[in-house]
Amino acid sequence: MTKPRPSVLREFLAGQAGSAVLLMIAAALAMLLANLPGGGAHIYHDLIHAQVGPVLTPKLGPMTVHLWINDGLMAIFFLLVGLEIKREFLDGGLSTWERRRLPIIAAVAGMAVPALVYLAVTGGRADLTNGWAIPAATDIAFAIGVLALLGDRAPASLKLFLTAVAIVDDMGAVAIIALVYSQGLDTAALAGAAAVLVVMFGLNRAGVKALIPYLIGFGLLWYLMLLSGVHATVAGVLAAMTIPIRCTPGAPDADDSPLHRLEHGVHPWSAYLIVPLFGFANAGLTLNEKVFGALLAPLPLGVALGLFVGKQIGVFGSVWIATKLGIAERPTGANWVQVYGMAMLCGIGFTMSLFIGALAFPGSALLVEEAKGGILMGSLVSALAGYALLRWIAPSPR
Repeated sequence: MTKPRPSVLREFLAGQAGSAVLLMIAAALAMLLANLPGGGAHIYHDLIHAQVGPVLTPKLGPMTVHLWINDGLMAIFFLLVGLEIKREFLDGGLSTWERRRLPIIAAVAGMAVPALVYLAVTGGRADLTNGWAIPAATDIAFAIGVLALLGDRAPASLKLFLTAVAIVDDMGAVAIIALVYSQGLDTAALAGAAAVLVVMFGLNRAGVKALIPYLIGFGLLWYLMLLSGVHATVAGVLAAMTIPIRCTPGAPDADDSPLHRLEHGVHPWSAYLIVPLFGFANAGLTLNEKVFGALLAPLPLGVALGLFVGKQIGVFGSVWIATKLGIAERPTGANWVQVYGMAMLCGIGFTMSLFIGALAFPGSALLVEEAKGGILMGSLVSALAGYALLRWIAPSPR
């Protein structure tokens, strides 16, 4: 008799420190290569923008390494995000309204306040308004990775709460990408995507548990989304909603649950290959006097303050108010200092913020670079401040 596999959430929490470190290394390597002296930086940029493959849609032009990573591989990352969302709502920490209440409140406030901070700092400039969602996202890999590095200094309830907040945050980010950053919609391609989605839901209702038909549908859905004008990565979340699940609350994941099997299969590839590749392809910011001088410009400053100030005010403030009003209870075993440290870590917006930043200013490489500087600055300060608070200031667990 085979031993039942543990839940992917437990594997995720246990292994996230390693994947976060790998992501940090990938980002640092990108920064190093992008700043090589004597024209060496061109090697990095030429590699990232090298043409690899045909023209899949005239809107994007010839496919490059950068496009394959951002529009292709990241669709698999979003597939995993969708699987995690569905599992948590049906078979995990968000399966009841009592469990959902506080993470939803914290996530909504943690997206709204950073956006307001960004808009306040940028002064409502029309050319910068489209970037309001950049500081609204939390990087679940980095944030959970920092908590994992703290060991027992961060109680398990805090890790689970941060995971739940980040998952709800991801739902909001996907909705923003689909509704705000979609351009030039192709109704025929959208109709085709809807038809594929109906067939995939039909397979679910018919009790089909083999993953191959769903993966073929995912591939077709991705291509039609690419043609439609809705960002292709949304196909990952939509496809995940069609994957059948056998709920096993309070028990290890079932071997005959297609969703759990796919999640177990995709997670290592996403954590140890796709996300680091995305970090490598998007974190290469060229550091020079012009860049350092622009860090206090409205765009990067708005992003950085949105992540560092807006996130902690939104997340911690909403948790404190909800607790004081009796709407929900503070995470079990966590004191207020630890909750505040967790709120600081929510300001790590690396992966999702970089992704949204590229979508917000598609026609301006300069604004994308400025946003990238603000993301790196805000995420780094949030990570260091949150780690320091939880490591050296928060009371030790009993």
